[in-house]
Amino acid sequence: MRAAVRQNAQQTRPAHLRGYAQAAQDTKPPVPLFGLDGTYASALYTAAAKTSSLDSTSKSLAALAEVFRKDTKLPGILTAPTLSPGDKSQIVQELQRHMGGVDKGDTVKNFLKTLSDNNRLGILQGVCEKFATLMGAARGEMDLTVTSAAKLDNKTLQRLETAVAKSEYSQGKKLKVVPKVNPDIMGGLVVEIGDRTIDLSVSAKIARMNKLLTDTL
Repeated sequence: MRAAVRQNAQQTRPAHLRGYAQAAQDTKPPVPLFGLDGTYASALYTAAAKTSSLDSTSKSLAALAEVFRKDTKLPGILTAPTLSPGDKSQIVQELQRHMGGVDKGDTVKNFLKTLSDNNRLGILQGVCEKFATLMGAARGEMDLTVTSAAKLDNKTLQRLETAVAKSEYSQGKKLKVVPKVNPDIMGGLVVEIGDRTIDLSVSAKIARMNKLLTDTL
């Protein structure tokens, strides 16, 4: 009876209210994210969804992610404690230039200013990565993060993608390969998909061996 009442209430709700409720629901990030960069990425997603600028925001952040990929010194620059307000303003302007004018409604421009004003430019790289995760989830994709000590060629990445896609880890979703390089793992691979992490790195093997020796002695 109660279910019928609720259903009837939904059916009799004015069309403009139903549309508003649907629109409000569509602005919610598709998956929960954690960490400060995840919080900011989720807030940016909601802001972009409300202004129908998700695609342009995604393209802008993808362009910024490419800047980080090419300039490995940039994260250190953004986290420097000696940055003056003038330095930050100049950095924001330079980042805007790299976006190539695809920022609809200045959504990302305003976001960069917010980060600058709150001394949070240092989390921008993480925001770019996590926003991409949100967009992938919205498209029904799942990130397949592959970390190696040296850059992997496309053929190797494709083989990994094919293997994981056939496994239960993919949950039948389309995979989006996110390659990363971290010399600290010394060799091997660290594969992350969903909430699963498969650590096949040399550093992890050494750590396990050291623990075994310590426990034995």
